[in-house]
Amino acid sequence: MSRAAEETNRRMLRARDAMDRAYARPLDVPALARIAHVSAAHFTRTFRATFGETPHRYLQRRRVERAMSLLRETDRSVTDICFQVGFGSPGTFSRTFRDIVGRSPRAYRKEATAVNVPTCFTMAWTRPSG
Repeated sequence: MSRAAEETNRRMLRARDAMDRAYARPLDVPALARIAHVSAAHFTRTFRATFGETPHRYLQRRRVERAMSLLRETDRSVTDICFQVGFGSPGTFSRTFRDIVGRSPRAYRKEATAVNVPTCFTMAWTRPSG
């Protein structure tokens, strides 16, 4: 791997790590591009080439993963969870959740039962693939 490719990967990882840490805050492509020290258009193209999905889709999936965990482990309302993980409206949250997981947040909560297995197994088993 060339030195330039390594540097590009490092920059994309830096931005992805920022999304992982601050997934609940409003994040836009220009802010993430600044973290990676590239233009917004270049960031979007390179992120997709590196990770196989757009920055927006990655952030949505990360938020849904966290929502899945909260739906399994808490009794907070779906609306509270929606806002806690960074979505701006319950409608967008439900539509995105259904698109990624395949069922609504309420249906997911009904079907998901807490089982006494290590968290790492639960997270791997329930990770959305879309």
